[in-house]
Amino acid sequence: MTKFNKIVGLALTLGLLHACGSKPNPEKEEAYQKAAEKFVADESFFPILDEELFYFNSQRVDTIGVEYMNEQDAVEKLLKQETWLAFTTRDYTAKEKKSLEDHKFLPRAIPVAYDGLSIIVNNSNPDSCITIKDFARILRGEVTQWGEIYPHSKLGAIDVVFDNPLSSTVRWCVDSILGGKEFTNPNIGAVKTSAAVIDYVEKHKNSLGIIGSNWLNDKRDTTNVTFKKNITVMGVSKLDSATKANSWKPYQYYLYNGNYPLRRTIYALLNDTRNGTPSAFTHFVQLPKGQLIILRSGLLPRTANMNVRQIIVNKD
Repeated sequence: MTKFNKIVGLALTLGLLHACGSKPNPEKEEAYQKAAEKFVADESFFPILDEELFYFNSQRVDTIGVEYMNEQDAVEKLLKQETWLAFTTRDYTAKEKKSLEDHKFLPRAIPVAYDGLSIIVNNSNPDSCITIKDFARILRGEVTQWGEIYPHSKLGAIDVVFDNPLSSTVRWCVDSILGGKEFTNPNIGAVKTSAAVIDYVEKHKNSLGIIGSNWLNDKRDTTNVTFKKNITVMGVSKLDSATKANSWKPYQYYLYNGNYPLRRTIYALLNDTRNGTPSAFTHFVQLPKGQLIILRSGLLPRTANMNVRQIIVNKD
């Protein structure tokens, strides 16, 4: 055998060894496919993600499902590789990202939209504006009676209700309003879903609910400038006193120009190393069609062009 033939023979042998070492692992393949069957999301994104999912699945053979839960459980499933995609209102923590990278994953946090954290009250409540300062005082337990903020109020104790103790709404308030400190107000409670918050506030005159703004839009209004009529959405002010002139509601334009102070980023936390269906769905949400669905839902798209027009709203 010539020297050339020896080199070729060696190359072929190495090629065969490499091929033997890269045999597909049925267990890993099954685990990947099972985790790729559905993504997870904080329950507060149900209205918008269900619509995104409907249009995505209607044009593909390899469809995907969704499971809604609280944000903490959604992130846990992602970290355990029980899913490859989670929709949240936060980025990975440094510890979470390092853990995934240590296991040879490539975690990505992709901003896809913005929503507003909304404060809602019963329609019989005459006070429809609140300051960020007073909202924080309520969460800290420094204020427990409506009359402590609005001296004329006769509603008594402020009954605060969240969607879920482990939801993105609770975590965002703790991190962004209270600087990481837990609630200390004894009148703070939680139900199970955003829809249940609306129902609770509608039935309790002294209640104050906190939910994501995409649950509030009146679907009959394609301009997204009216909210559900069975509750009142409070205007929120950055100043020390709240009036209708300096308070803003979570309309798209006020999310866009920064006037509304309770704006959150919606992230797609992606850990799909194969660019499979979870990656394809994330990409769809970022495309013009997906961003248009977000726009029509009343949220603020991450990349869509915005046209601002004045609209006269009929209040009858």
